[in-house]
Amino acid sequence: MIRKSGIGLAALTLGLLASVISAKADFWSDAGAKYQGVVLHGVTESTPPSNYIKDVLAPEFEKKTGIKVEIETTSWDQMYDKAIKDMEAKTGIYDMVYIEQDIIYAYLARNFLVNITQSLKDDASLKSPDFDETHFTTFANYFKNTDGDLFGVPMEAFIKVYLYRTDLFNDPKIQEAFKAETGKDLKPATTHEEYTQIAEFFTKYGKDNGLELWGTTAQAHTGHPASWYEFFESIAPTFGVYNWGIDAGNNYAATVANGGQMNSDKAKAALKYWLHLRDIAPPESAASTWTEVGTTFAAGRVAQGLVYGENAAWIASDAEKSRVVGNVGVALPPTDAAVLEEVKGGTGYLGYYDGGAFGLPITSKNKEAALLFLQFIGQDSVQADWAVAAPRITNTATYDDPKVIEMDKQLNGYYSMLKNEGKLFAGAPPFPFHAQVREATAPIFYSILLGEIGPDEGLDQMAAKAEEELTNLGYRK
Repeated sequence: MIRKSGIGLAALTLGLLASVISAKADFWSDAGAKYQGVVLHGVTESTPPSNYIKDVLAPEFEKKTGIKVEIETTSWDQMYDKAIKDMEAKTGIYDMVYIEQDIIYAYLARNFLVNITQSLKDDASLKSPDFDETHFTTFANYFKNTDGDLFGVPMEAFIKVYLYRTDLFNDPKIQEAFKAETGKDLKPATTHEEYTQIAEFFTKYGKDNGLELWGTTAQAHTGHPASWYEFFESIAPTFGVYNWGIDAGNNYAATVANGGQMNSDKAKAALKYWLHLRDIAPPESAASTWTEVGTTFAAGRVAQGLVYGENAAWIASDAEKSRVVGNVGVALPPTDAAVLEEVKGGTGYLGYYDGGAFGLPITSKNKEAALLFLQFIGQDSVQADWAVAAPRITNTATYDDPKVIEMDKQLNGYYSMLKNEGKLFAGAPPFPFHAQVREATAPIFYSILLGEIGPDEGLDQMAAKAEEELTNLGYRK
């Protein structure tokens, strides 16, 4: 009798479990049933993580829900232009827009986006059991308001790292030549002086040996914001100039005269350092954005460089696209020793923690169906394959997946660096005026790159222009 009861109880438990599992497994088809025939439209930049959404996740979502998703991948500037114009005009063309970390503050200030956290609370039938905001890394905090509500589902997050060619750095003949020329052992640089010395050596080595080889990358396009970002987000911080040199706590001062740092001695030293690297980089550097820097490294044309982490995986592992597979080392960007200690102490940051999220415009005509898709790309179960295809991690569980652990080995510890030392990097400063100040100062910056203005004079002009723009916008009183 007791045994019979036990069997009955076990059977009942199994039955309940089966029903729960079945209900969980059917969530996407059940939730999507009401939206059959809906076609969602999204716009994003053409990057490895975004292409994975278009090529893999969107078709999977359609198969599970019956909701079709069309993802438009385009250039960085076109992505912004199309998304912002759609939301400003309230035309409702897009149901999802890519939100880069640096623009979220402006979008929130203009009430462009749907509150995802609140929307899922308001309609529990839309809430997937596999979507949990607490599973995101701390990078998700950049896409929350002051109440902690989420306005974008993180879809990529990466740091800009120092990549170097292990085959070159470990070559005995090259090591011997470097030692003879510099008196030092060849190893990844930790300071600006070491990085410069290595860059100069390899550029000369390439020339002397008739090789298409230079000592460093340079994201130095003379008419694209990528060069402005490289300086202010990747180079200046390693010299101790943070938040573009603008002091938000001091009436948004930018000039040294008013308490800012945009034209400080540190900023001027940083710019001269970077301009010298640009001058000994491959000739395509003057036309390179973040994309071309990655392809330059993958083509084997440089010995070292600062490269966005989103490109690290394919550079290190895709033999169809990269000539340096198996020969990619990863390290922290070089910096002044005092700055590194400052950053480790909690002041400032070492470089840019970049990434983005998919947000839902207020103007979307398919908000409920779009909320389902955003949850689909935010669940743990899709993250590991995505992280292997493109080196981005947004969910904490992804780090422990066997596929990702194996990929980390191929990347010489990039994921481990992201996990353990990501705290040394930071996103863009929380400026709602981000785009306006960049656009106001960028023409002067391009003039510096073209040699029309000296670096010291140019930074003086940029700092003054930044303050002028901030005054016009009402931030400086």
